[in-house]
Amino acid sequence: MAGLETLVDRPPWRIDHVPGRGSDLVVSFASIGHDATRPPSPEFLRHATVGGRPALFVSDAARSWATAPGLADALGQALDWLRGRQQIARILGIGSSLGGFTALRAAEFAPLDAVLAISPQHRPAAPDEARWRDWTHRLPPELTAPLPARPWVILAHGLADDAAQALAFPWRRAVDHLLFAGQTHAGLARHLKTQGGLQGLIDSALAGDRRRLLRIAAGAGGHRRTGDLPGPPPPAALCTPALCIPGINPPDGQLPR
Repeated sequence: MAGLETLVDRPPWRIDHVPGRGSDLVVSFASIGHDATRPPSPEFLRHATVGGRPALFVSDAARSWATAPGLADALGQALDWLRGRQQIARILGIGSSLGGFTALRAAEFAPLDAVLAISPQHRPAAPDEARWRDWTHRLPPELTAPLPARPWVILAHGLADDAAQALAFPWRRAVDHLLFAGQTHAGLARHLKTQGGLQGLIDSALAGDRRRLLRIAAGAGGHRRTGDLPGPPPPAALCTPALCIPGINPPDGQLPR
């Protein structure tokens, strides 16, 4: 792909770089992709590099949900290389589905300032979860997405088919968990792009502007989860313009102060 320079190639991990100016950096973690015979392609390329911003693109050819060894070393090598050439002040990790899960795992060891995880699985290999079974059958069923205390974590889930995975994440006061009624696991990232909200979410996360981020999410139909829930609600109780499940901001878009 034009403009991409490979910094690290340690199968199954590959990290590509798009050079840019400025001190903000986006690290984009790829999802499963559309062709199982090829490594996943870089994702969020246009949004990550807007304004000439530098970006790293991480792919996992094994689709291992960050269980394959070497991610910490590969990402550390890429960041060290980049920091040896320019100042990096703030780093955002972003990913969708498998990519969101990997971004959360990376936040446990990488110096990320924020993570925007779109449709990350809580337990990708749970016995009752068949959607990614072609890849997850090799994973331990207890594998669970972390919620590190640092950095700022933003989760986004569509409730149309992802309520069970979404609401399995424990509620944390410091985590902004955005729920989108009517959106699907596969369609949420596309929805945010077409609504024009994804760029604002990325820019707000990099700037540490939580209030703007929540306002943009509300404009795209997202409601911030505000409390723990006893478990996934039945479909009839999902948040709709007429009804919201407990623990989610009401659909008038009011934001916490």
